[in-house]
Amino acid sequence: MNIPFLDNWRKRHEPEDDAGSPLATAFDRDPEGVGELLSECELLRARVEQAGVALDDSPRSLQELDQLPPRWRDDPEELPWVGNDAGLYLGTVIVRNVPGARWQVWPGGSPVVRLASGREIQVVEAGIDWAMTGAPELYQVYAEAAEY
Repeated sequence: MNIPFLDNWRKRHEPEDDAGSPLATAFDRDPEGVGELLSECELLRARVEQAGVALDDSPRSLQELDQLPPRWRDDPEELPWVGNDAGLYLGTVIVRNVPGARWQVWPGGSPVVRLASGREIQVVEAGIDWAMTGAPELYQVYAEAAEY
């Protein structure tokens, strides 16, 4: 059935498949710049600095993060943001220390780390799981990525 006004409405309200997220679009234009943006992790850096941990983008700093008391769990509004930052920091450590690892941004805007083997690590999900439950440990995810 052809209903002209419905066709026009659909054209205005259907998501554009080609558009992608703003982050994915920015990544396509400037992957290094977006990688630097993803590595900022300001909230996580501020919280762990209070505990005396310096985030220097090394695997050792992931071990130190894993040992911190999870005080962020006391604040349900802050918890997902700390987890997001933890995942981005995990990705930063992998990209900077595992040969061939690089950031990839899916069209929907989710940043992942792609290893030289082609395997993708959903670092933000791992960071959120870590912030909420303590598992998997961030260093464990890094060690598994370094094996590939």
